[in-house]
Amino acid sequence: MKSEPKKLVQFDWAIKTLLRQKANFPILAGFLSELLCTDVTIESLLESESNKSHSKDKSNRVDVLAQLGNGEKVIIEVQCERQWDFLSRMLYGVSKVVVEHLKEGDPYGLIPRVISVNIVYFDLGHGEDYIYHGTTQFRGIHKKDTLQLSEKEKAHYPLHIDHLCNIFPEYYVLKVSGFDLKIRNTLDEWVYALKEAEVKPEFKAKGIKEAGERLTLLHLSQEERNAYERYIGDIRISRSTLESSFSDGVFQGMEKGLEQGLKKGRAEGRAEGEMKAKAEMVCSLHQLGVSIKQIATAAKLSEKQVQKIIESQTKENSSLEYFK
Repeated sequence: MKSEPKKLVQFDWAIKTLLRQKANFPILAGFLSELLCTDVTIESLLESESNKSHSKDKSNRVDVLAQLGNGEKVIIEVQCERQWDFLSRMLYGVSKVVVEHLKEGDPYGLIPRVISVNIVYFDLGHGEDYIYHGTTQFRGIHKKDTLQLSEKEKAHYPLHIDHLCNIFPEYYVLKVSGFDLKIRNTLDEWVYALKEAEVKPEFKAKGIKEAGERLTLLHLSQEERNAYERYIGDIRISRSTLESSFSDGVFQGMEKGLEQGLKKGRAEGRAEGEMKAKAEMVCSLHQLGVSIKQIATAAKLSEKQVQKIIESQTKENSSLEYFK
């Protein structure tokens, strides 16, 4: 009999609950090992929620600190909200960890290299890939060369700091929503599990088997199951609030556009001005990436009318006939 995929709890909930248990550290360690292509051991948790100095630390702070064999520090962050300044939040989290891990009186050369791993469940930024990697380099303005550490400077740093970029934070961004579900390697098995909340029987990535055993819904206690159900309910409410806010914004924008269109069109007649305003609003919303269905709802038109207006937007006054 063929084994069925194991359904998991959502990873963003697991990383703030189940994965904070020491017994489950191998799950995170396996995921990080696949991402960084080296063996990873979880060193400690960063309990920022109990010691926060910024009003947004409770939801935005780094959760896990891991250590590589060469002493590198790895930060895990999970974000499921639409937050326009998420990239700045990444910078804040890394900066705080750097400060927290430099003891008073220590030379700056002992600041640990930090790798920030950010798992996001929304469409962050503009790009076609689903995994991004960033480092810091300094290039010459005139000579176009890359600044390197001198041999004397290397002698003062730990052995793993052999390049200048290794001094500064290193970033990974996993845009889970952009993954096409095609498994190309063992890292993709993890990305699949992050997106679909399930582990297939044939998966072989490090830590994935442990995830399939310990993060399943059936593995939860009644108390954990109740907490998880409340969390899922909160997510649904948040999404509903977001959609309502978006709709309110669309209607407000339409009303403003109608008002401007009416003022502009009074010389040609109130009716024509209203039609022009609606056509302009349809085109503007389309350029902003709003879906045909949402535009139709906002403008009180059929989806067919909206589509025809968009197709004819480059033709002078051609959109007006579709209101007749």
